[in-house]
Amino acid sequence: MSTSIDDLLSSEEEYAGEPTPERHGRLRWLPRTLATTAATVVVVVVGLRAVGLQVSLWILVAGVLAVLAVRRVTAVLAPPPPPRAAGRAPAGEEPGTWNWATQDALRAAVNGWERPLDWCGGDRKRFNTRILPRLGELADERLRQQHGVTRESDPTRARALLGEPLWTFLDTPSRRPPSPRDLAAIVAELEKL
Repeated sequence: MSTSIDDLLSSEEEYAGEPTPERHGRLRWLPRTLATTAATVVVVVVGLRAVGLQVSLWILVAGVLAVLAVRRVTAVLAPPPPPRAAGRAPAGEEPGTWNWATQDALRAAVNGWERPLDWCGGDRKRFNTRILPRLGELADERLRQQHGVTRESDPTRARALLGEPLWTFLDTPSRRPPSPRDLAAIVAELEKL
């Protein structure tokens, strides 16, 4: 069974989304709803009195509560908002379609590496603590899938399979982050495994 680096990257990191707020009780929404209802009823009563109309207070309260309930239900049932793209439709989708649930796995994989690489730009410490361990895990996974070893389980064989330049790169923290050309060469070596 052969697995490419793209397959590994697409299944490794999933978009976690925004965390859901903690619940602080079942009636947390009650004071806010009561305050909104009271304020709305006061405004409506003042508006009706200004034009000379008079309506029962209980009917107004029931009407405002009904509107708030409908608003709450429609907010819960509404589809999720569209993803914020840079002003263009994602590749593979036609304009005007609303397929927000699907996500391009390749784009997610690229973003999963692009952001940390940008963030580590010229900072050796960040590169050695964020990117180098990920590349090591990737190399171990390739070695495990293709040859049944990891750098920890059989260092001698892993070193021979990786080659001296790649072994040294993964084993020794660098003094400076590698250039994009160097990273491309490293990925090419990983692909050869």
